[in-house]
Amino acid sequence: MKMAKLMKYEDAVAKFDPVLGLEVHVELGTVTKMFDAAPNEFGGEPNTFVTPTSLGLPGSLPVVNRTAVEYAIKIGLALNCEIAEYCRFARKNYFYPDLTKAFQTSQYDEPIAHDGWVDVELDDGEIFRVQVERAHMEEDAGKNTHVGGASGRIHGAEYSLCDYNRAGVPLVEIVTRPIEGAGERAPEVAAKYVQTLRDIFRALGVSEARMERGNVRADVNVSLRPSVDAPFGTRTETKNVNSFRAIDKAVRYEISRQAAILSAGEKVIQETRHFHSEDGSTSSGREKSDAEDYRYFPEPDLVPVQPSREWVEELRATMPELPGARRRRLRGEWGFSDLEMRDVVAADALELIFETVEAGATPAAARKWWMGELSRLAKEAELSLGELAVTPALVAQLQSLVDAGKLNDKLARSALEGVLAGEGSLEEVIAGRGLEVVSDDGPLIAAIEQAMADNPDVVEKIKGGKMAAIGALMGPIMKATRGQADAGRVRELIMERI
Repeated sequence: MKMAKLMKYEDAVAKFDPVLGLEVHVELGTVTKMFDAAPNEFGGEPNTFVTPTSLGLPGSLPVVNRTAVEYAIKIGLALNCEIAEYCRFARKNYFYPDLTKAFQTSQYDEPIAHDGWVDVELDDGEIFRVQVERAHMEEDAGKNTHVGGASGRIHGAEYSLCDYNRAGVPLVEIVTRPIEGAGERAPEVAAKYVQTLRDIFRALGVSEARMERGNVRADVNVSLRPSVDAPFGTRTETKNVNSFRAIDKAVRYEISRQAAILSAGEKVIQETRHFHSEDGSTSSGREKSDAEDYRYFPEPDLVPVQPSREWVEELRATMPELPGARRRRLRGEWGFSDLEMRDVVAADALELIFETVEAGATPAAARKWWMGELSRLAKEAELSLGELAVTPALVAQLQSLVDAGKLNDKLARSALEGVLAGEGSLEEVIAGRGLEVVSDDGPLIAAIEQAMADNPDVVEKIKGGKMAAIGALMGPIMKATRGQADAGRVRELIMERI
């Protein structure tokens, strides 16, 4: 693929004002699909989670999934949207090879939720408000696998395979109004906005929201204009970006690419683009259609959706504490600084720390383990914290052994490594590696007396009142006891002898 000409990012945002638009799709975690009783499950053998309706076979008729409507209303409420008293589905027409009906059932001019907003917290604590135009219900398409060729895309492929397991899975699409005023922080705003939505979906329990599975994905619209009071420029839409880092990179790349085009006196083409994770670039897809090109018209096989005000208020009453408010509350209860809490959130460690505290550890101890040793081990294994084979309950148990003096920090880290290496339960690893702290005075006294005999100058310093010199004796004592000495008891015994 030929690389586009790019302007240095810092120069691009100094010369042009970026405007963003984000369309975020979330797959809902219902038991069945949007319009039929086919299982809504991830994976499975191709074309096994299907019914005549999800395959669009003649004579089959769709029925709206009530739970999907409930989840869509909850999302709308969490985004401070107005919930429609009347809305309906429409047919979105263009050739969908991964929907056998050749159209998508969606909502167009009458969405379930509209006119909302969400506050996004940036890395330095600044709050950036994003206006939400609409949140509407629709169905997902199936999955195409293009066989042959070098890119895995349809261009150059020998043939394509269609798996309709995902066809008909309930989706809510959330569309922002133009996001202005982000300036040089546009990539961060885009990524943090999607992360905020991901956290809301999880808090509501409407989706697993696993981006690596495509539960949440974003279409990223970017345009440039010469100044903040100029008309919007021509936008591009980078499709199906499914990680926060990729969203940041896609925005950054498009700003640099479009700035180079405009500075050369050329025009940006309105088109869809593909994101390439290997180098953070985008490439041209197809010329972007406008809404009228989809020939929307009301879906004749589905009755309108009319959620009663009583039902909406019942759902509002069941809404959980949303992530932003919960983070602020926990930050105060745990005594974390703003920076510490932001680091926890950025590491996706908040729930792990919360569950560790619930299991009995102090907030400081839980944070120490997850943001320290466990983060290091996860990085070495190229895993996320949540993918480590360690539960919050185990971390709390480990800390309780440290608090009881049965392990010191060094031994606890060794025990943790043994658990991750598959050597057994925490108890089995401690026993197998012989990790318990030595608190029996006999072995400790022998190690202490040997260390004092080998270091008479240190002993004299301690006798002279330099208590910090005790640290110089701890090294050889710990070495003699294989790091298993009870440091507190060692200090007591040293002082008794001096």
